[in-house]
Amino acid sequence: MTAPVPRVVTVRSGLDLTVREAGEGGPVLVLHGAPGPASLTPLVDHLAAGHRVLAPTHPGWDGTVRPAALDSVAALAATYHDLLDRRELDGVTVVGTSFGGWIAARMAVDDRAGRISRLVLMDAIGPEIPGHRVNLPSGPPPGTRTPAARGGPPARTPTALRAYTGPDLHDPGLLARLSTVTCPVLVIWGADDTVVTPDFGRAYAAAFPSGRFTLVPGAGHLPLREEPEAVFTALDRFLAEPTA
Repeated sequence: MTAPVPRVVTVRSGLDLTVREAGEGGPVLVLHGAPGPASLTPLVDHLAAGHRVLAPTHPGWDGTVRPAALDSVAALAATYHDLLDRRELDGVTVVGTSFGGWIAARMAVDDRAGRISRLVLMDAIGPEIPGHRVNLPSGPPPGTRTPAARGGPPARTPTALRAYTGPDLHDPGLLARLSTVTCPVLVIWGADDTVVTPDFGRAYAAAFPSGRFTLVPGAGHLPLREEPEAVFTALDRFLAEPTA
């Protein structure tokens, strides 16, 4: 399979996105977290075997420019809705990891055109859940298998991340609004995640009317890196199910 080639897509006047596109079939929008677009290359490659995959680089990552107007998750979610409109895509599955999951959840909440048919969140941040907080690591915890195996993103996060999330790393109004999302939702979580714990993930999934929770043993905040086959199995099973 040919590696996806990044292309510059104009989504609205004065705003260009760098987007990797690959494969054919039902459309899937893949949204990366703080480690950047390269962290999702295995997922893009896997999905492209049977789907049309769009994997944008969030403005501000990998040398791309973040316009001043893109200063919130809501603004970034609106940008990706514009991308779906520009590509005239319907029945879209949106997959987001960590920070990308927050964007994906906000897209589902704001999906007035009904373009999103499924939502997949992997160790996602976003809502404020009482009793739980986002714990960005100060470095790799001792005894981990890989540099980011349990803690996830390294301490050095892109400046753009804080520009979108603000200092609190959550949206206090998002949790209640998840009840308006009617499409099927799969929430995948690393059992050993210390950035956002599995109990955070369970509460996240329970806030959706059609949410389900899948725990990945042996994985931390980046289950796609640590236990990819388990992630692919859960994802493929979910995508194979019919939707209303």
